[in-house]
Amino acid sequence: MKSLNKDYQNQKLNIESRLKDFKAIESKNYLNELLFCLLTPQSQAQKCWKAVQELDKIDLKNTNIKEIANILKSKTRFHNNKAKYVKETVKNWENIKKNLNNKNVLELRNWLAENVSGMGYKEASHFLRNIGKSNNQIAILDRHILRNLHSLKVIKSNKLKGKNHYFEAERQFLSFAKETKIPIDHLDLLFWSQENGEIFK
Repeated sequence: MKSLNKDYQNQKLNIESRLKDFKAIESKNYLNELLFCLLTPQSQAQKCWKAVQELDKIDLKNTNIKEIANILKSKTRFHNNKAKYVKETVKNWENIKKNLNNKNVLELRNWLAENVSGMGYKEASHFLRNIGKSNNQIAILDRHILRNLHSLKVIKSNKLKGKNHYFEAERQFLSFAKETKIPIDHLDLLFWSQENGEIFK
């Protein structure tokens, strides 16, 4: 725990700066952030962001799934499935965007996970954090977070088995954040930087 707090103090200003960047993102860029979060599962974040930057240069409404898949092919795993998710998300974007006005973070996260193709609770939490709407109320339970929580004995298993298990691990992570007095959004970026040597997205 002492080591965690020491690392946090060393990274605190960088973490706060990154979270300010997320809050400052304009709504016109929300779709790109959503596409990024759809692409990241089991893939390298930096490559996924490069894919999003390429997708941003084309008219996705009038681009077929095969062309999208060709862009994704070298940058993300499961590119064919993810190309379908991208196309479906672009098609439904106006409806998704309306729902982002919901101020209840948990309700909004759960709606996204249940209504956006290819998006689970982890990806929905990631998206809301990346557009500055998570407000330290939800957890991005990806592999690096689960590994860290398991090694710190916050959770019993670093494998999640369904929705209820996700919610249980999230509650435990939130309690741990309260106990350490380090906000959960800060802990996520801290764990990421410990494993990857940088604070990214």
